[in-house]
Amino acid sequence: MTREAKTKPTARSVGDYLAAIPDETRRRDCEQLVVLMQRVTGCEPRMWGPSIVGFDRYHYRYASGHEGDSCVVGFSPRKGDISVYLLGGFEGREDLLAALGRHKLGKACLYLRRLADVDLAVLERLVALSVADTRRRYP
Repeated sequence: MTREAKTKPTARSVGDYLAAIPDETRRRDCEQLVVLMQRVTGCEPRMWGPSIVGFDRYHYRYASGHEGDSCVVGFSPRKGDISVYLLGGFEGREDLLAALGRHKLGKACLYLRRLADVDLAVLERLVALSVADTRRRYP
């Protein structure tokens, strides 16, 4: 059962999207996330929907029959925090989150106020392990 995904790749320019972020610190943080995620994935950034900067792509299929495509990793500069989209459940995740610094956590989202609040090496490791786990689960 394939339903039309709400969030899918678009032709919108990532550079134009980031340049339009009014807060300079938030814009620089997002530009830094692009560099980090591009380094980890080896992929160019793409806009997914109107506000998610995503990297790579995978196809998922749930036991319910629902299936679709999503970015392997990505982020979105929301009003309050930057939402970093990671797949959860990989080994070592909890230890890395404990060492990360100031953050909030959702089911598949890591919420960061600003990058200055976190250890970037730990964040990069979290992203790398999430990417590896996603690629392993969804070859």
